[in-house]
Amino acid sequence: MSDFITGLVGLHNRVFAAIEAALQDWLLGALARAIFASTLLFFFWKSGLTKVDAMGLVDVTNALAQMAPKALEAAEYDASKLGFHYHLMAYAGTYGEFLLPALVIIGLFARIASLGMIAFIAVMTYVDVTAHGTVAFDLTKTFDATPSDAIMDQRLLWLFPLIYLAMRGAGVLSLDYVLSRLLLSSDSRVEAPGGAAVRI
Repeated sequence: MSDFITGLVGLHNRVFAAIEAALQDWLLGALARAIFASTLLFFFWKSGLTKVDAMGLVDVTNALAQMAPKALEAAEYDASKLGFHYHLMAYAGTYGEFLLPALVIIGLFARIASLGMIAFIAVMTYVDVTAHGTVAFDLTKTFDATPSDAIMDQRLLWLFPLIYLAMRGAGVLSLDYVLSRLLLSSDSRVEAPGGAAVRI
């Protein structure tokens, strides 16, 4: 009986080792980016479009109405009364909604872009809770049978593909991989430990 169990365990390990070897370099990074694209790309781009005018320039008042509504209200809806850091936030936040998702999708500087998106979602969640009165957590509905109305249920799912990309990179089906191979072929001195391609 023990030989049979040992054989089953060995078969299990060989099968899943083969699957992992065949898929690990490309599947999860591509899947994380595909999930992000299908669920969040147009959400962020549509949100960004609400903050620009017809020429594609940032409408600071509209941007701050969403990003810092209490500060804008305190300034009597005159964005010129607000400090430089508010204007910087409006520009960085608006253009970040276009640029960061695009970089994640094409896998260019995917780790950095994913960290940027994680920070963006954290700030967005903070604003939703503190300025718009959205419920962040409902501990009475955590680990129950249905998703709660609290936004952390949703935002945790948003974050998971980005956390994966930030930790592991976009994989071989990405511009990061292409760039790392080009860097390695153009300069033999640029080499990661073990001779592997640099993960950007």
